[in-house]
Amino acid sequence: MFGRVKPLDAILATAEKKSLHRTLGPVQLTLLGVGAIIGTGIFVLTAAAAQKAGPGMMISFIIAGFVCAVAALCYSELASMVPVSGSAYTYSYAVVGELLAWMVGWALILEYAVAASAVSVGWSGYFMGLLKSLTGFELPPQFQAGPTWSLHGIVPVADFSTGLINVPAIVVALLVTALLVRGTKESATLNAVLVAIKVAALGMFIVLTVPAIQGTHFAPFAPNGWFGSGTSGMGIVGAASSIFFAYVGFDAVSTAAEETRDPQRNVPIGLIGSLGICTIFYLLVAAGAIGAIGAQPTALGVAPGSEEFTRQCAALVAQGKEPLVCSNEALAHVLRAINYTRAGDLIGLAANLALPSVILMMIFGQTRIFFVMARDGLLPERLAAVHPKWKTPHIVTIVTGLFVAVAAALLPVGQLADISNSGTLFAFFMVSLAVLILRVKDPARVRPFRTPLVWVFGPIAAIGCLFLYFNLPIEAMLVLPVWGAIGLVFYFIYGYRHSHVGRGVVDSHD
Repeated sequence: MFGRVKPLDAILATAEKKSLHRTLGPVQLTLLGVGAIIGTGIFVLTAAAAQKAGPGMMISFIIAGFVCAVAALCYSELASMVPVSGSAYTYSYAVVGELLAWMVGWALILEYAVAASAVSVGWSGYFMGLLKSLTGFELPPQFQAGPTWSLHGIVPVADFSTGLINVPAIVVALLVTALLVRGTKESATLNAVLVAIKVAALGMFIVLTVPAIQGTHFAPFAPNGWFGSGTSGMGIVGAASSIFFAYVGFDAVSTAAEETRDPQRNVPIGLIGSLGICTIFYLLVAAGAIGAIGAQPTALGVAPGSEEFTRQCAALVAQGKEPLVCSNEALAHVLRAINYTRAGDLIGLAANLALPSVILMMIFGQTRIFFVMARDGLLPERLAAVHPKWKTPHIVTIVTGLFVAVAAALLPVGQLADISNSGTLFAFFMVSLAVLILRVKDPARVRPFRTPLVWVFGPIAAIGCLFLYFNLPIEAMLVLPVWGAIGLVFYFIYGYRHSHVGRGVVDSHD
């Protein structure tokens, strides 16, 4: 299992033999990255970060962004060397072997598919809020949200008082899936339009809120301290672990490497360019939101989404107060609070139009990873079938879309985001190790992009990923080992026996 390593040359040969159509250039790739990154994290999770860290979430954004930056440098080296679909899964297969590669690919389901579900739920909140504001119509509460889940010992228990099923989230997930089945180029073109809307909306938010900043709103700066007290996942560091979700998506660029023209040049441009653009936006948006209306928690040590938090927010709303931390439409709420009601509605409209681009990129990344795993024999090869007309992996796209829709229907956005982070951090950790191992095992191989100070940034990326993982809420931390155990069962039932490398076939069938 550990000895089953697929040579890099074989991976490249396989990609050429059974490849996807190369249509994406550097601008499209950067826009895909921006589209994948800017989304629910900044539009929705800003409120949860404020409850955990208060104004100190500014530092949380910097911490999470720094870890992503050093991980992006590692990703860029590997993606430029191995310009094929599969992201961290493919890199791990070539460096540390099949078993760990399978575990990485399995963990990436938490990153991409669960993240797509989280964004679908975030979109649902904005959509229902805008619909009610404009028309007065709203669905019954039980069809606007799914249940809230908690652990009683090791048994997950659902609280259906918060909702039964999230109908709008199901609808948007299935619509995006249908678009992806039609083709990558069409999806990327629409994504470019949606990214422009999203960036324009955030730009408007910055222009309107920065002049309204008041220094007093930044004090106390860290009401819950660095690590909180009594409740896992709190404080500045706990907020950074959750805010990490706001940066997830930049590595989706590397999963599109096999559909990119001149990937040795364009993939690093797309990765680092999209991450830099998004980091600047995040810091400006966070500063504007905090400075304009404040971002203090409802009470110290109370975790967002908890029963106590829900009770406190309900009491505040009954008193005619709704602080930032209690809002499901954080950015729109800030603008309305400073008397830019029409602008707040426009932010809500922009979120409704633009968040589907994030869902699109997450499902896009997940299907390409499944595509490669099936092409390697670890999943049924039927999943790797390419549509004769649209040239997309239509079967795996449909399967992924159904999974995303079910998760979005039954889980709240905060829990989905933290679960997604656990898988993402594991994948980033493995990539950080892989780039170091490959420097030792194959130092002579051509590297179109070389990670600068790799023996500094590589370990920092690995340690940073572990640091953020162990500061997630305990429930999210437990998901990864449980999910990994389920993955091992699937591997030994099917993948171990059908693996092409295990059978001595290092190239895929025609």
